[in-house]
Amino acid sequence: MLVSARRTVTDTEFEFIFDGRKRQDILRYFWGELSAEEMEELGHQKEAFFREEATELEPIRGVRQFLIRLRLERFKLAVASAGSNSRVHHVLEQLRLRDYFEAVVSGDDVSPGKPDPAIFRLASVRLGVNADNMVVFEDSVSGIKAAKAAGMKCVGIANQGCADRLLAAGADQVVADFVALSIAGLRRLVQ
Repeated sequence: MLVSARRTVTDTEFEFIFDGRKRQDILRYFWGELSAEEMEELGHQKEAFFREEATELEPIRGVRQFLIRLRLERFKLAVASAGSNSRVHHVLEQLRLRDYFEAVVSGDDVSPGKPDPAIFRLASVRLGVNADNMVVFEDSVSGIKAAKAAGMKCVGIANQGCADRLLAAGADQVVADFVALSIAGLRRLVQ
């Protein structure tokens, strides 16, 4: 049985954690090569920590209203997250957003993690929409790179401090939240 030690995480390590990586990639980054049993044990510990801390999650400002507008316009919507299937569904249920999405693709559904485009390609297949007609909303550099590699447009979601990094990664535009986004602007992006 593994017991994880508490340690201070550097800014670079913190960025790696929140860069849309799969759990296995994060664990290898911090612990090196692990046996299947060690990977499973650390994965359970990481999931327990997340669920303990995730009770205060709030959706990004304006996302619910934007999803309602997209649904009224009959857009097909999917979630493509590197998180585990249980984590992704837990967060969607906690935020009461699950019903807006026709498809949910998690890190459990694809072998490679972001920046590999597999997760977005699978979302495209599950929705039955060509990649060039899709727009991805992403908050990580690896996620933007994955979306662009899949042939999709990408809107970065970030505060001013991170906007330059997302634009440099290939985001077509960056916004702080979903409040100012318009359906017309979304349509222009894919034309």
